[in-house]
Amino acid sequence: MDLNIRKAIYANISNNDQEQLEATIVDAITNGEEKMLPGLGVLFELIWNHSNEEEKKEMITSLESGIQNDL
Repeated sequence: MDLNIRKAIYANISNNDQEQLEATIVDAITNGEEKMLPGLGVLFELIWNHSNEEEKKEMITSLESGIQNDL
């Protein structure tokens, strides 16, 4: 069985507006279910691929800070 997670995620969110996209992200994080992690990864990949170098640096800085604060 060939399951393409990216295509499935893209299909599920292709018509979503900003409010719906935010709700998807918040719901996935709030529920904390392991099965949501691949979807969040695909969303992060989309964000990363459509970000400029400055935005990427900001994300890395934020990630580093979050890791240091959560440990």
